Amino acid sequence: MSEKEIRLNKYLSDCGICSRREADRLIEAGRITVDGRTARTGQKILPGQDIKLDENPVEKKNREILLAFYKPRGIVCTEEKREKNNIIDYLNYPCRVFTVGRLDKDSEGLLLLTNLGEVANQIMRSRNGHEKEYLVTINKEVTEDFLRQMTSGVPILDTVTRPCRAKRTGKNSFRIVLTQGLNRQIRRMCEYLGCRVVTLKRIRVMNIRLDGLKAGQYREVTEEEKRKLYQML
Repeated sequence: MSEKEIRLNKYLSDCGICSRREADRLIEAGRITVDGRTARTGQKILPGQDIKLDENPVEKKNREILLAFYKPRGIVCTEEKREKNNIIDYLNYPCRVFTVGRLDKDSEGLLLLTNLGEVANQIMRSRNGHEKEYLVTINKEVTEDFLRQMTSGVPILDTVTRPCRAKRTGKNSFRIVLTQGLNRQIRRMCEYLGCRVVTLKRIRVMNIRLDGLKAGQYREVTEEEKRKLYQML
């Protein structure tokens, strides 16, 4: 491979369109063209080639954006405009950004949005073991046995969850710190142990905290927060 060549999914990520994983989905869906031709999965491109998403030119953005957003319940982490409560329309941010991971529709709390594809990839990559912290209430009493099972690993989605930290915060509530992000992980873990999540709120992603934000509000991540975050990646 020539030194100047780059994988198309990395280029889309570097341009702030989406993460590499989402870029592959866009390519597979036939929404990306290279010099007027539908792109192929795994394709490599050269500088100067004409890259478009849905007929719109894709160009690198100069300003780095990293937002901390308090996602309210009911908002869906999708860019699909046909979804009535999609996060992009709700946020209405003046520049194109995408979510770093997801929170399901019924959950609330901290969600990062950015135009920095590689940063998003590093945060979301499961093997990196980055911490995410949640406050959870369930429909049963939180017992020591329940916490022991939650922290030692629960079989869901054809795997066993990684050991994690959890602490009771009330009769029916607990705090939990995960280092992976399986689909609806906490809800599935609780269901396996015979209870149901009533509320779920994410309060931290790595060193970025929800502190001070109200539902629906967002803020720019500070330079000091970015510096510490990048050191952790």
